Amino acid sequence: MGASAAALAAMAQPAFAQTAGATVIEELVVTAQKKEESIQDVPIAVSAFSQDSLQKQKIDGGPNLVLAIPNVNFSKGNFTGYNFQIRGVGSKLVAGSGDAGTGIHLNNAPLTANNLFETEFYDVERVEVLRGPQGTLYGRNATGGVVNLITNKPVDRFEANARVELGNYGGQKFRGMINVPVGDMLAVRVAGSALKRDGYGKNIVTGNDVDDRDLYGVRATVAFTPNDDFKATLMYDRFHEDDHRSRIGKQYCTKDTGPANVAGVNYSTAFGGLIGQVQRGLFSVGCQETSLYSAGVLGTVNSQGTLGGLFGALTGLQTGDAYAGKMQTPDVRDMESTFDPIYQASTDIWELNLDWNVTDSLKLTSLTSYSKNDLFTRQDYNRYTPTAGFNTTPNPVNAFGAALAAAGLNYNTLYGALFPGGVVSDGQNGKQNRFTTSDISSSKSKQWTQELRLQSSFDGPINFNVGAIYVDFKADDGDYYVMFNTGTAYYQVNNLLGVGNPNCTSGTGCVPVDQGATPNRSGRNYYDSYAPYHLKSKALFGEVYYQMTDTFKWTLGLRYTDDDKKVETHPVALGVALKAGEAAGPLPVVHQGVQFKETTGRFGFDWKPELSFTDDTLVYGFYSRGYRAGGVNPPCTNGGGVVCGPATFEPEFVNSIEFGMKNTLLDGSLVLNGSIFHYDYKGYQVSKIVNRASTNENIDAKIKGVELESIWSPIRPLRFNAAIGWLDTEIANGSSIDTFNRTQGDPNLIVVKSSAASNCVVSKATAATALTISNATNNPFALLGLCSGAFGAASDGVAVNLKGKELPNAPHWTTSFGAQYTFDFGNGWDAVLRGDYYRQSKTFSRIYNSNADRIDGWQNVNLTLTVANQDKGWILEGFVKNATDEEAITDTYLTDDSSGLYRNAFFSEPRTYGMAVTKRW
Repeated sequence: MGASAAALAAMAQPAFAQTAGATVIEELVVTAQKKEESIQDVPIAVSAFSQDSLQKQKIDGGPNLVLAIPNVNFSKGNFTGYNFQIRGVGSKLVAGSGDAGTGIHLNNAPLTANNLFETEFYDVERVEVLRGPQGTLYGRNATGGVVNLITNKPVDRFEANARVELGNYGGQKFRGMINVPVGDMLAVRVAGSALKRDGYGKNIVTGNDVDDRDLYGVRATVAFTPNDDFKATLMYDRFHEDDHRSRIGKQYCTKDTGPANVAGVNYSTAFGGLIGQVQRGLFSVGCQETSLYSAGVLGTVNSQGTLGGLFGALTGLQTGDAYAGKMQTPDVRDMESTFDPIYQASTDIWELNLDWNVTDSLKLTSLTSYSKNDLFTRQDYNRYTPTAGFNTTPNPVNAFGAALAAAGLNYNTLYGALFPGGVVSDGQNGKQNRFTTSDISSSKSKQWTQELRLQSSFDGPINFNVGAIYVDFKADDGDYYVMFNTGTAYYQVNNLLGVGNPNCTSGTGCVPVDQGATPNRSGRNYYDSYAPYHLKSKALFGEVYYQMTDTFKWTLGLRYTDDDKKVETHPVALGVALKAGEAAGPLPVVHQGVQFKETTGRFGFDWKPELSFTDDTLVYGFYSRGYRAGGVNPPCTNGGGVVCGPATFEPEFVNSIEFGMKNTLLDGSLVLNGSIFHYDYKGYQVSKIVNRASTNENIDAKIKGVELESIWSPIRPLRFNAAIGWLDTEIANGSSIDTFNRTQGDPNLIVVKSSAASNCVVSKATAATALTISNATNNPFALLGLCSGAFGAASDGVAVNLKGKELPNAPHWTTSFGAQYTFDFGNGWDAVLRGDYYRQSKTFSRIYNSNADRIDGWQNVNLTLTVANQDKGWILEGFVKNATDEEAITDTYLTDDSSGLYRNAFFSEPRTYGMAVTKRW
């Protein structure tokens, strides 16, 4: 696909050339092939946006790019990441050693860890988005495409600007830049941006705003140009955020109370029905598989179907469902949390680019980059509070009372001493008399890259662009914690009975309890996924161009990549007692590693025929092969009917065939571009959560699509633009267990909890036998033996045949239309009135394509009015984003069995509006 029509339409100072009453549309210069070319001359599907076009279309950051590019989809992810998906290819895997399907670059340097969805665009020359597999020139291989942010560089004249924006939600945004030449050879440019606003929602418990913003970015660039043949550019870029951003959205759950009976066998009525209440809870999965748009979907999880609920039952802290009868507030922006979310992120990037014209026909480029990323987020796990508190005296149906009574001890006395008034003292969740959970997602990483590239510009028919790149990425200090006070309570009871100290930190048989407010890996009373990761990637790449005639060129590109990944896997230590002589902390490391050596590239042609009905035409066709490395799956614990996936997952490959056309017509007043493509997608990487761990699978798929982009300026002040994408995706083969529907409707099967609160599937006859024995022995916890095979065969479930299913987050249609009119008031003043409309059709959040996975189509309308006097340097703006206040779900994340199979939903931003003033010097 060709140039983004919308990008060309919104240029700040378009170069108009009057020809037969029409206007000529100025073309952007891009570096999609690592050299500067007019976007209409590049035989690649690329969209590009200048800073002014970004501003006029209200594309403030990475998430908004979806509104202007065909066949692109964007959504936040559950663990501080995101999925920028191009033509159905993105990032649906969850693994520290996994790679994104879309490569993010800053000034052509790859950024493995980045802030694309958090930071705002400021002082950029342009943003380029390359669609399709980039298997040759661009950094780490990307099977979906590349987003390349090109920042403004210092120039040899004084420049400055300042911009102030005020909006609803108390929004305050500031941007500025100053460029100063220092002598004839040196120039310095400093730019910055800051955003502060109130939250989009409220925390009903604390009364405070949530999902607010308080962030800034600053960038300093120094350019040294001693002569015409050499230029050095040194850049430092910093991003910082410290606010209450909501990392995860509203929780969607239609409560599952469990079946009324099991194959005609009723639950026990002993102890006033308390035994039966526990029994029924063990047959609950927490949340039912229902549509995101069904009545009751903003309910709450049945805590009995969770690991925390199981611990509450075992200790007698909780009687029944902690959230019985509770519905969430209908406002998807609000939450009901014990504490406000914490979001802290910072990134520092250094880049050094050296360009040397070795001869008049050879240019050598060295690009060195170094980056550091720190991220810490903490949030209430469920984001709503219980309706029922903990028991002041234990539920008589518990796991300790009978055994202690047989030993002449009284559990009620022990319980009262440990949990006075039903209050559990949990270091991470504080002192609470109700079920409380929270999680932390954090990471620290650093990366160093070095690229060398030599490109020619000979007068003859053959030219080349060759190079090498090395990437060293380390993520050596990051954890994902889930902390729940019922788990801490359960281990405190066991510790007291086993070693005499409920909060022990040492000694054989002790389950160490971390009493710090922020966990430090010393405890085993919480879930901690900790696996330092080290990537070393090196590649040789090159393209050769053969100009067969004045209008016809062949391109051959090859790349050899060697990806070496090492992971220090620490098995999850939740509830693991210390052995003799063992110190508290993570379990011993298991060193895992994978290495992939692959060759990719592209081959094709571009042709500039002279046609009678166009001013300029480019026709191109290419075969491309893209590759994304595999990696190491997070640790998973087998047992209890849970079947873990393989320890590693394989690479994925996209074999693409694409034909495109870029046309300029009507004396330069019309741009009309289009492309068609077909992908043979091998080893698509996709994740599901099993037994509190991510299992990444590989499946094959086919993708085909069409893209059209156009801009038309029928008269000088009026412009229209359109971008239309059609996409068809189909999984070619494979099968997988859907954890949201393990029985697939088989009436003879039933789901039940294991001792780890994961789910397994048994026959109803087997479950009925176990329930009968449980009733006879007054022991509801006997049912936990079902998944270990104590009463008969247990399995992971019924596999779903995936053939013919659509890939997730791949809408069939994406359409955007824009129009703008320029009013000339004279004396240098003009006004541009602009409107943009975007719509995408329905899609699915997962590969199973069930009704519960369906995400409705959505739309967006942006309006801007810009009044400017370029001669005097004044610009006044008014804007409305999401004018119809669309409340669109962009994606969902299904959690695992032990959390109750709820879904976290992610949303588009609400309607925002404001005004801004800019002064340029």
